[in-house]
Amino acid sequence: MLKKLVTIGSFVVLSSLALAGTLKVGATPVPHAELLNFVKADLQKQGVDLKIVEFTDYVTPNLALSDGELDANFFQHLPYLQKFASERKLKLSTAGKVHVEPIGLYSKKATSLKNLKKGATIAIPNDPSNGGRALILLHNKKLLVLKDPKNLYTTEFDIIKNPNNFKFKAVEAAQLPRVLSDVDAALINGNYALESGFNPTKDALLLEGEESPYANIIAVKAGKEKNVDIQKLVKILQSKKVKEFMEKKYNGGVVAAF
Repeated sequence: MLKKLVTIGSFVVLSSLALAGTLKVGATPVPHAELLNFVKADLQKQGVDLKIVEFTDYVTPNLALSDGELDANFFQHLPYLQKFASERKLKLSTAGKVHVEPIGLYSKKATSLKNLKKGATIAIPNDPSNGGRALILLHNKKLLVLKDPKNLYTTEFDIIKNPNNFKFKAVEAAQLPRVLSDVDAALINGNYALESGFNPTKDALLLEGEESPYANIIAVKAGKEKNVDIQKLVKILQSKKVKEFMEKKYNGGVVAAF
């Protein structure tokens, strides 16, 4: 009788797992994959088997999403998605925003802005949205003046005043921490700063504020925004539990955007 009950119990468990919908989500390791792993068990309880595929660049995850290899991805902000999708003629959309990773100015040669010499070479991300984001931060901190700081895709050709005679070097976002020793400073996206061991609130000479329009999103193929499993993922990532996890783990390097 006991053996029969155990068999029945096992069948119920296996049946429940079989009924779980599989959701394949691409993510960069920090903080995106970490956040997904944090909610994985809770999603399983809701009938969603979350499969996390890690990427280390900003290009491949969107191509994989467009090709149907992923159900969603989690690594980028909306301006980046819109620019990327427009340039490549991809039909991608957002299912919801989760957090902001403040971009910051880091240096191994200057301990403060006062120590950053005139004529300094500053590395910035080479993609249009993050490059513009970097320059807008410098504008907002009054280190230079842009023609239109509301243009999220502004470039160094839109600088109208550069009193410190800064020189800019465009580098792939993921490589910015690696070139930091070769330049005077670099504007590094929050996820790559965290991966490299920086504490943004302590180590950054400048740090973007909570007012940033660059909230990281769950991206999907257009038309899949209301998919039931996708919305379960969005809802749990926008929960109080996740917000408290961000605050405790990332020390201001990841800020809730919901």
